[in-house]
Amino acid sequence: MFKVTVSDAKLLRNLMAAISTLIEEADFQADPSGIKLRSMDPSHIAMVDFELPSSAFESYSCPQPERIRIGLSDLLKLLRRAKSDERLELTYDGKSKRLELTFRGKVVKKFTLPTLEHVEEEVPTPNITFNAKAKLPSQLLSEAIEDAKLISESVRLEIEPERLVIRSSSELSSASIELSRDGGVIELEVKEPSRAAFALSYLSEMVKAGASTSDLVTVELSTNMPLRLSFEPPSGGRLLYYLAPRIESE
Repeated sequence: MFKVTVSDAKLLRNLMAAISTLIEEADFQADPSGIKLRSMDPSHIAMVDFELPSSAFESYSCPQPERIRIGLSDLLKLLRRAKSDERLELTYDGKSKRLELTFRGKVVKKFTLPTLEHVEEEVPTPNITFNAKAKLPSQLLSEAIEDAKLISESVRLEIEPERLVIRSSSELSSASIELSRDGGVIELEVKEPSRAAFALSYLSEMVKAGASTSDLVTVELSTNMPLRLSFEPPSGGRLLYYLAPRIESE
């Protein structure tokens, strides 16, 4: 039996929404230490790696490992009904294969969702060496990405010793957004300058969703290699996105 209590249903909703930007069905692994998920999107262009420790919950009970696979759209419909003064309880019974959500406030509301069959697919952690890293406010990155999106469907990220540069271009137009320490970047670590291009259809949604869970984001790059975006929810844990690069013609 898996049973947890969440005092801030909004944070859980935002985390589930962030995961749903890439996948429709989430296969959560729960054990005494917390909840984890690692999954590729259907096109295998992007990956989400999520972890929420038991300490992030008001109460947490999971005596033995459980796998809970559920449709995120159905879960989010219910989480969006949570009010700020309500406590949320989640209970999963491995025998009935159902997830129960109980909202406790002035009114007690109970919902039951069916879970799905597990997919026997283990997704390994990508083995990538990152040569450049920038840490900055997630909202700042989100706004810069949205600016670049006005020009093109793809963007090139460049991390140099003194700045993070976001570039986009089309046949007639171009945009260049430079973010430095003076402009809000908190940390820059560069073993070697790195750059890569990415599809904005993915990157924009990742950054926007991640920004709803964490005030800060860490961007890690190596030239023409997958990107890693790291968000740290205030309650603890992690939300990581990996995105494969687009190959640019010089």
